Amino acid sequence: MENGTHVNHQGGGGGGLVDTTATTITIKGILSLLLQNVDEDESKKRLISLGMGDPTAFSCFHTTHVAQEAVVDAIQSDKFNGYAPTVGLPQTRRAIAEYLSRDLPYNLTSDDVFITSGCTQAIDVSLAMLARPGANILLPRPGFPIYELCSAFRNLEVRHFDLLQDCGWEVDLDAVEALADQNTVAMVIINPGNPCGNVYSYQHLEMIAETAKKLRILVIADEVYGHLAFGDKPFVPMGVFGSTVPVLTLGSLSKRWIVPGWRLGWFVTTDPCGMFRKPKIVERIKKYFDILGGPATFIQAAVPSILQKTEEAFFKKTIYLLKQSSDICSDRINDIPCIICPSKAEGSMAVMAKLDISLLEDISDDIDFCFKLAKEESVIFLPGTAVGLKNWIRITFAADPPSLEEAFRRTKSFYQRHARKS
Repeated sequence: MENGTHVNHQGGGGGGLVDTTATTITIKGILSLLLQNVDEDESKKRLISLGMGDPTAFSCFHTTHVAQEAVVDAIQSDKFNGYAPTVGLPQTRRAIAEYLSRDLPYNLTSDDVFITSGCTQAIDVSLAMLARPGANILLPRPGFPIYELCSAFRNLEVRHFDLLQDCGWEVDLDAVEALADQNTVAMVIINPGNPCGNVYSYQHLEMIAETAKKLRILVIADEVYGHLAFGDKPFVPMGVFGSTVPVLTLGSLSKRWIVPGWRLGWFVTTDPCGMFRKPKIVERIKKYFDILGGPATFIQAAVPSILQKTEEAFFKKTIYLLKQSSDICSDRINDIPCIICPSKAEGSMAVMAKLDISLLEDISDDIDFCFKLAKEESVIFLPGTAVGLKNWIRITFAADPPSLEEAFRRTKSFYQRHARKS
């Protein structure tokens, strides 16, 4: 889910006259440019990339044997080499419905669940279903830029509401109310947060639901980092408030099971009042899935075993590793004067940190900082511009402790070289 983009202006317009896809910076694009900037000959330093949300790059993060065995069993059964129904295998849909229902005050059915190629495709489905001429969508800033790119392709006008950095990156609900109008179709929340590492409280999610109900808009709840919470607040799914406001829940196996390359995601109508069960809406969703290619059939077939048999110890170990690496990240940032972290990560795998450019002699902005750091120290952070915040950086801390320690040691020495002389 890490191949996003940033639209450099506020809207896409309903008329489709301007190609807003051309004015974008993609996350994968900017990371590949940073990689090209690493000076391999001069430095001889091992590359440490803290720019991408893929924990499989580090040996301390790996999936459970339960998941691997489930995939092997599905392949060896010789039953899953053909096409799956376009909306997903029935047993896979049922297993995901049961898995998500554990945390909800009502039960989902398999009819509420549609299987996607990762969470990225679930984002595309949700925006495709909501797009219509003149429509607009409310997106968080900072956020995950795939939403801007999908909106641009769908001619959905984008309106950004800020996340409040001094309030644990909570949604600015006053801004949401000011931005929404009769053409607003939905607002997006990402919880646990990417790129900020925040986790929303039950009370804040309830306020989001009440605001969306008042504005008569849907909530798209991106929960790809669901359950990866290690601070004081537990993860609460937005679907808990499905009776207040219709919620589209997007998720995947990618992060909690550490298998982003398996491309197994879901688009779920967490909507006990049944707005999405209207025959015309169901038919439209199903028809759209007819043109999509879902995940490999054998991966889908492995899902029931994975969801039912994964042991709690595996999840606890992942949470322990993320908490440990998040603490290292926070402590080491405090040693580097030009980087300020307004709040510690409480979940997901990334945190936003602010750059104090005034302390640096020859660095003009976050992009300049990241390119020079890559060239001189073979350390990669994602420039905040790519996620909507200039002169910030996104640091992905899902890495092994020695790599994190080394990355911040090099970053500190980079600061010392470039510090403005008083």
